[in-house]
Amino acid sequence: MRILITGVAGFIGGHLASRLTNDGHTVLGIDDLSAGVIENVPPEVLFSRADIRSREIFPLFEGVDAVFHLAAKNCLPDCLKDPVETAEINVGGTTNVLEAARRSGVRKLVYADTSAEYEGVADLPSRVDRVAPLSMYARSKRAGAMFCEAYASFYDLRLTTVRYFNVYGPAQDWRRTVPPLMSAFAIKLLRRERPIIYGTGEKRRDFIYIDDVTDFNVLALRDSRTDGGVYNVGTGVNYSVNDIFHEVEAILQTGLKPIYEDDLPGEAEATLAGIEGELKLGWRPRVGLRDGIERSIAYVRGKVLV
Repeated sequence: MRILITGVAGFIGGHLASRLTNDGHTVLGIDDLSAGVIENVPPEVLFSRADIRSREIFPLFEGVDAVFHLAAKNCLPDCLKDPVETAEINVGGTTNVLEAARRSGVRKLVYADTSAEYEGVADLPSRVDRVAPLSMYARSKRAGAMFCEAYASFYDLRLTTVRYFNVYGPAQDWRRTVPPLMSAFAIKLLRRERPIIYGTGEKRRDFIYIDDVTDFNVLALRDSRTDGGVYNVGTGVNYSVNDIFHEVEAILQTGLKPIYEDDLPGEAEATLAGIEGELKLGWRPRVGLRDGIERSIAYVRGKVLV
């Protein structure tokens, strides 16, 4: 197949591109490199540095069989700081991608949604039919998802919506204003610095390793049963921020303690994926937390702190 990935230089995009090229597909990638890095893009990818908000991307969709739309502004503090740009990218950019796909006759699109859709839902585990986004980021992703649903309804687009929970692993986007947890802890402790925990550290998250996410993305591409569906990609198990710190520290044994600072606004107290429907498709998480953390630490040692 000829497959296009927006946000190909990001964490999830780079891993997905590597898997798809290894599977023998032709992969085109779009990224403006505002957050992603070119090192994440496999050399086999036909890469274009471009902004998803620009109509200059339209010709890149010609002859494409399927699109993974991963590009987004996704750092919560940055989204709150600049809501206009957040809407331009996550809503306007998404609609521009959808229009490019429609004009080129693309029949399949996988939309990268977020577990932040469930921020205001108290009942756990999260079910795909109950959403209540609160943060600027989550609301922008909900709006983007609604445009995807509209294109699926009016233009016969085969849409699969995938809500990622807390994805971690090698090449995680540790350069963000507030780095993801695993990377932040590993980098700080390996530098013999005390990591920061926002709030009490008792917020709980459903952490899922990148390879398991890639497996589901490939399933969404191949399996027509996912057409029109919304899916949670998590493990169905959650851990507190303090739990994760203790896991990383148990491996590194630095003796350092975290620094607790004021909580970040707009974050859910807990995330936990309901994955019954996903398991029925034949997919299941394969990488355990300890194994995933060890792999993440090895990447930080070998690629970040060199």
